[in-house]
Amino acid sequence: MLRLLFLLLILVAGIAAGPMLAGHQGAVMIQTDNYDIKMSVTGLAILIALLFIVLFCLEWVLRRIFHTSARTKGWFVGRKSTRARKQTRAAMLKLTEGDFSQVEKLLTRNADHAEQPVVNYLLAAEAAQQNGDTQRVNDYLSRAAELADTDQLPVDITRIRIQLAQGEYHAARHGIDQLLNDAPRHPEVLRLAQQAYLKTGGYASLLEIIPSIEKAKLYDEDTLETLRLDTYIGLMNQAMSEGGSEGLKLWWKNQPRKVRNNQTLQVELASHFIDCDDNEQAQKIILDGLKHQYDERLILLIQKLESGNPDPLEKELKMQIQEHGATPLLNSTLGQLLMKHGEWEQASVVLKQAIEQHPDAKDYALLADALDKLNHTQEAAQIRRQGLALSLK
Repeated sequence: MLRLLFLLLILVAGIAAGPMLAGHQGAVMIQTDNYDIKMSVTGLAILIALLFIVLFCLEWVLRRIFHTSARTKGWFVGRKSTRARKQTRAAMLKLTEGDFSQVEKLLTRNADHAEQPVVNYLLAAEAAQQNGDTQRVNDYLSRAAELADTDQLPVDITRIRIQLAQGEYHAARHGIDQLLNDAPRHPEVLRLAQQAYLKTGGYASLLEIIPSIEKAKLYDEDTLETLRLDTYIGLMNQAMSEGGSEGLKLWWKNQPRKVRNNQTLQVELASHFIDCDDNEQAQKIILDGLKHQYDERLILLIQKLESGNPDPLEKELKMQIQEHGATPLLNSTLGQLLMKHGEWEQASVVLKQAIEQHPDAKDYALLADALDKLNHTQEAAQIRRQGLALSLK
């Protein structure tokens, strides 16, 4: 601007000095209705130059004023942003201390001027949930949704997480069903879906997303297998609740071979049939399982059976003893089974073997009962004393 003004002054000086040096300045007349204004060309040039100078000065003054206003506004905004950053950092420290009241206050004081206002409001919502203030939770979530514009995924995830924490399981499940359509492979969405389905009994839906959970590598193999088994057991419980023993049979029949060959599920199924008082079906499951693989859990279930046909069980137990040796569990189970059917002599023999291998108070009591049936009263009393001494130890 100064350069332009300098050039203008030189131009005016030239216009004014030229005619003066030449000896004739010329004349200019400006005529209006009431006035006639006469001046030399040099005077007009000087007047125009002065007018330009006045305009330049006025522009400079206005620009300085508005520039100062903008800088002042920027200073206030920057001051709020700086304060918001400090308060956000302080809130994170309070979060590690578990002081959720302070976390909420610090995050919301200048949240609109924070680097990521949506994050501030979402964290404030979770802090308010910890403080038990549902109204403020909803207010913060609404404000976060406004600021998030089209990116609503973080807001929806936080809302569902808070609903699960508050025990609003069915509301969370409704939200998670919608989220899975929009982000079916998002790790946090899958975690929340797992929680929501387990809490609401949505085992069929959970079974559908387990492949996605596996691809997302949320858990190691053991944890994933446990989740898969828990899901099938949940479905088993639902089948029993809805249809009893017949419902269990139909559900098991419709499962793939890989599921039906799973030893843990066989144990659970047999236990469910025993709970349904379907000992015949439970015995079938136990015998089929033992033919494929020895499992102590199946042996223990034999002790709970009220079988009307014990011969296959006795035969299987004796075969297991031949293959795996006379373990305390096998001897004890065989002894209990023999006692249920009045075979006292054989029962006393295998129970004595079980006690010799591993003394157990329950086996002492069973052996004493068997000896009483055989009229071995003194021996039975001695066995009971030994069992009592073991119990006291």
